Amino acid sequence: MLDTGTKGTGAEMVPLDKVLQEPGPGRAPAVRSSQRRPRPAQEPEPRQPRRFKVVDVMTGRVLGEDVDARAALDVLTGVPAVVDVRVYVWQPRAGRWRLLTLGEQKAMWDRRNDIRGPGGYP
Repeated sequence: MLDTGTKGTGAEMVPLDKVLQEPGPGRAPAVRSSQRRPRPAQEPEPRQPRRFKVVDVMTGRVLGEDVDARAALDVLTGVPAVVDVRVYVWQPRAGRWRLLTLGEQKAMWDRRNDIRGPGGYP
């Protein structure tokens, strides 16, 4: 055991018997419970439908804002290429629009004609 309270360049060697002492009557060892307290049961918030915003890349014009998935896909049917628009999804916890990744935009692009049957909406 090193005593760092000395002056000079080194530390003083202290006998182990001097360092090890029995705990006095006023000190009890700390004991922690290994079991966690149960958390109160909270019901999950109902999931809200996703809201989308579609923006034209060239003009910056909003083609659809705060629309559901079906309406966003309907807007995409009139767009010539997937790279001509940016699609955003509303993030309620963050309180902002998040740009979809190119893969997510392509997945929506691939489904844009799935919602229409031969005579329009199914």
